[in-house]
Amino acid sequence: MKIFITGGAGYVGSKLVPKLLDLGHSVTVLDLMIYGEEVLENHKNLKKIKGDIRNQNLLKKNIPGHDAIIHLACISNDPSFELNPSLGKSINFDAFEPLVKISRESHVNRFIYASSSSVYGIKKEKNVTEDMKLEPLTDYSKFKGMCEKILNENKTDDFIVTTIRPSTVCGYALRQRLDLVVNILTNHAYHKKKIIVFGGKQLRPNIHINDMVDSYISILNADYKKVNGEIFNVGFRNQSVHELALDVKKVIGDDVKIINERSDDNRSYHVSSRKIKEILNFETNFSIQDGVRDLQNAFYKGLIKDSFEDEKYFNIKRMQSINLI
Repeated sequence: MKIFITGGAGYVGSKLVPKLLDLGHSVTVLDLMIYGEEVLENHKNLKKIKGDIRNQNLLKKNIPGHDAIIHLACISNDPSFELNPSLGKSINFDAFEPLVKISRESHVNRFIYASSSSVYGIKKEKNVTEDMKLEPLTDYSKFKGMCEKILNENKTDDFIVTTIRPSTVCGYALRQRLDLVVNILTNHAYHKKKIIVFGGKQLRPNIHINDMVDSYISILNADYKKVNGEIFNVGFRNQSVHELALDVKKVIGDDVKIINERSDDNRSYHVSSRKIKEILNFETNFSIQDGVRDLQNAFYKGLIKDSFEDEKYFNIKRMQSINLI
């Protein structure tokens, strides 16, 4: 299969692309490459394009001939989006419908969209399922939900569309992020032997990066009748931030001190991933502790250097540094 991945040099993409290549697929990656092209090792079946998804001529030139699109590219998460809302809207929303239409007109067969589990907002229900009303709290989440609607409006029997609502990802990748909750906690625990937990009772669904990658592959390989127009939550389990800190401590060591401080942000997110299990028989194989252990090994081997200072690990710092517009 020939697969076109937007944002393929990002955190998840840097794990997904090599696995797809190992499975025998040909992959084209379109990415701004602001974290470096070296996160994707050269391969005979990999084409890397340094470019912007807002460039429709670039899309029209390069998308034809591909069987599937996996759309990962975005200004990721609320803090990065709020740094420059007009930039976030132009990439996350304004560029989306042209990408979908160009893909369909280019006879792409499948389109998989990475949305977010934050589209639900705050729910009182214990298990938040895909059919529940979207009540996003931020523009980042609102535009994610609006893109889902646009995508489903374009589905046909020949243009198979699927949305994933991922939980927060954790673990090690060549394009490493250290601004996500489990990765933040692990970085502090390993290097400073101290974790500061703000609040602690808030629920945060997380998922190991290997499971996140496998969920895309599961959907890519699925019978189109099972996935066309469908939306899937994908997560490991819903744990409080304090429970996540305890998971980190169990791996890093008992000498890690957990300090609790008050927080004004007590939002809780909790999602059910039952649907993807029932329809696609997809289950996670890695725990949060596995993700912590992978990071611990990477720190030990020197694979992640200057983990508090190097801007490449932090989306906001890099965006501010290069003045992305």
